[in-house]
Amino acid sequence: MIRHRPRTALILGGGGARAAYEVGVLKAVRELLPDPAHNPFPIYCGASAGSINAAVMAVRAGDFGAGVNYLAELWWNIHAGDVFRADHLSMMTAGARWLFRRSSRSLFDNAPLRRLLGQAVNFDQLEPAVAAHALLALVVTCSGYASGQSVSFFQGRADLEPWNLGQRVGAHVLLGVEHLMASSAMPFIFPAVRMNREFFGDGALRQPTPLSPAIHLGADRILVIGEGRMSDEGDEREPGDAYPSPARIAGQTLSGMYVDALTADLEHAEHVNRVLQLIPAESRGSVDAALRPLQVLSLAPSIRLDHLAAEHVGALPRSVRALLSGIGANRRDGGALASYLLFEPPYTQALMELGYRDTLARADEVRLFLDIT
Repeated sequence: MIRHRPRTALILGGGGARAAYEVGVLKAVRELLPDPAHNPFPIYCGASAGSINAAVMAVRAGDFGAGVNYLAELWWNIHAGDVFRADHLSMMTAGARWLFRRSSRSLFDNAPLRRLLGQAVNFDQLEPAVAAHALLALVVTCSGYASGQSVSFFQGRADLEPWNLGQRVGAHVLLGVEHLMASSAMPFIFPAVRMNREFFGDGALRQPTPLSPAIHLGADRILVIGEGRMSDEGDEREPGDAYPSPARIAGQTLSGMYVDALTADLEHAEHVNRVLQLIPAESRGSVDAALRPLQVLSLAPSIRLDHLAAEHVGALPRSVRALLSGIGANRRDGGALASYLLFEPPYTQALMELGYRDTLARADEVRLFLDIT
């Protein structure tokens, strides 16, 4: 039996192909639920590729298990050509842009992704899900290149209030494919998208507090699925005598975007919880309402995904491998960049299996967090 709380949020961080890990986690959560159709997350928050997974699940909020099945099928069979143009001519053009540093909007053309999203996400299903009380809100966070703002576009219940905290904005809108394209537009990799008089890109780029959209929407507990290890404690320090390849530099930059802010925000939430525990119960009424206890559970890969990607980089189309080899992304030390671009079944399936195993290894924690008895 599950005692449902209406303000439980799921935060999906994404990061290119790494978002397949989230699907494995959701498969395990579905397996732990007494009723797989029951949606335990009325609030879905996504940034970067996580916004795509969040949207797929939100439009199917009436049947959680069916949403997971659809998402698993999508990621199990995905190919690079479903996300960006991977043909020989497109890769030659991309290589020329890189080599000669021509003015270019992005390294890859992700027009195929727009078509895929048009098939996978029917935004007309959001309002019926809200009306049926299966969904409170879907949040898609994007980064404004002109304003520098982190804008959380959300669609959901009519009484949900927007927010404006300077660099962090919440806007109540009608969501569409453009928001997903913008949120998943990794810098330099995929092109920014123009919306509302401004170009927007990857939602993780300027998101200092990834938990905040869910908190603004009233979440009292949050499940966070990350795609990078929160700590490398215990890993052997690799020798660094050789100058880092462009792929290694790019991969480390992207990893910093997707992991560092989330790690800091999780630590802040734990700190606030500890402080609130020190305040006597009779005095808590005088505390700022924004500082309320927050249950947070974070799930992240148990192994380094750049090393996993290096094992599967050969699955990429030959034209893509040729382009990436020029910047060192086909080597172990360049696996971080490849881990974001490896939209091929051997890698995405391995990620899904990893997410599934990691979650079941912590099944007792997940059951406790979701009140599953």
